[in-house]
Amino acid sequence: MRTLANSFAAGRIHQAYILTGVRGVGKTTTARILARAFNYSVPGKIDRPSIDLPELGVHCQAIMESRHVDVIEMDAASHTGIDDVREIIENARYRPVSARTKVYIIDEVHMLSKQAFNGLLKTLEEPPEHVKFLFATTEVEKVPITVRSRCIRFDLRRIESGPMIAHLGKICAAEGVAAEPEALALIAQVAEGSVRDALSLLDQAIAYGGHAGVAARSVRDMLGLTDRGEIIALFERVMKGEIGEALALMRALHQAGAEPADVLIELAEFCHFVTRAKIAPAAGEDLAVSETERERGRAFAGALTFGVLTRAWQILLKGVEDVRDSPRPLASAEMALIRLAYAADLPAPEEALRRLSPASNDPRHAAPLPLVGGGPRASTRLAAAEPAPADTAPPRPPPVAGPRLASFEDAVALARAKRDIQLVDSLEREVRLARFEQGSIAFTPVEGAAPGLAQTLARRLQEWTGERWMVALVAGSTAPTLREAAEAREAERASGAASHPLVRKVLDRFKGARIVDVRRPESAPALSERPADDEVGYIDSSANVADEG
Repeated sequence: MRTLANSFAAGRIHQAYILTGVRGVGKTTTARILARAFNYSVPGKIDRPSIDLPELGVHCQAIMESRHVDVIEMDAASHTGIDDVREIIENARYRPVSARTKVYIIDEVHMLSKQAFNGLLKTLEEPPEHVKFLFATTEVEKVPITVRSRCIRFDLRRIESGPMIAHLGKICAAEGVAAEPEALALIAQVAEGSVRDALSLLDQAIAYGGHAGVAARSVRDMLGLTDRGEIIALFERVMKGEIGEALALMRALHQAGAEPADVLIELAEFCHFVTRAKIAPAAGEDLAVSETERERGRAFAGALTFGVLTRAWQILLKGVEDVRDSPRPLASAEMALIRLAYAADLPAPEEALRRLSPASNDPRHAAPLPLVGGGPRASTRLAAAEPAPADTAPPRPPPVAGPRLASFEDAVALARAKRDIQLVDSLEREVRLARFEQGSIAFTPVEGAAPGLAQTLARRLQEWTGERWMVALVAGSTAPTLREAAEAREAERASGAASHPLVRKVLDRFKGARIVDVRRPESAPALSERPADDEVGYIDSSANVADEG
């Protein structure tokens, strides 16, 4: 908004704009508003381009209704060829009929063909003074860079839940339809920031609810969503380790028509909400979430640790993938719940390391594992995990420390010692090192590098060193790869050897000879042992010279 305000105030209005964003956030509507701004005119008051539109101008109503002769809207999905663009180029030469500026609004511009884009380039860069272009697209990456570079780009963001709910409530009030706030929050959540999707869902909910209005239960039935109370109950059962009750509840939800993948997704969403509430308590006051869900989420946030929540998130995401790829979705969903239930009361990594330390053999230092829930199965597993008395339990050997890596070259040497030749080759050829610390590596991959190199390196180093390594991809490192550095050193050594007087004398005498290798002597012969005739008998141990003749 600031860019437009300043450009209009200074009279430096650009010739082309591109509006991008997800579906239904107002790209075409914004383009029409800009067309109004270009041609804003109120007789006796304003007769210049302006983004301040306090009242309808001469051309505003016609532009909003898409019937103005000088504001041409074109759908690129149905007009993709060069002939359609040629028509625009021909008509752009003529001045507008009644408005100040002729405006071309091209919706879904990424659908134009390559020839159409190329035909538009010259007119787009140097259009007539009375012509403006407004492009709208959901996939701006598909628009050639030659077109994007000639436009001012505006990214329209998703509409947040609060304003969306308020907007839907205002529409319901205008239509005289009773609507529950929780129902509007559900619609806003499913719409994912798209106003068009929210309005379509609201229209469907009004028709579905009939005289009863828009109720939360009817919206859930219409969308096939599970009751959030049941999702929270399932989350609680799983986190307490009460797997029998969790599986029974999962079966009941499936019998009621819930899809297993959708149930796991809603569990993951609630896990995400609990994690946000734990990190930032203000996030627990989200208006898109019901009061019951907010209260239970805050309770879980106070009881669960970050390790438990992040582990649950990963298991649920993997479970969603398994369910979607499985021929038996319900069975896969139940297996995901079982994994989550048995992982819920596992100790955090630091707690496990503390218990494995030599001091844990002393009963005085033993501490119970953190328990998420109070279920009997969890208590049984906890009792089984308690260390035996000192007089009966065999002493635990101290953990074996892995090798310490002081440099990236040490990591490559370790991979070579482990005979992982493929990893060694990738590390030498495809890595431009940005930072190396104990437990942390950051690098820029070369073009064409293996896509999973960072994950593979982190996994291998953890296996070989017994420590967790964070391997990150960063942009901008210009450091040479190990292979490039080695080749540069070899070239430098060869250059140095070639400048040696004796080597030059050999190269001059034997035409076509070249230096193929440079080696450091393991032990140089004493001066008295060398031949007296340097020109005939001397052999420079620092260079091997091959005769090609």
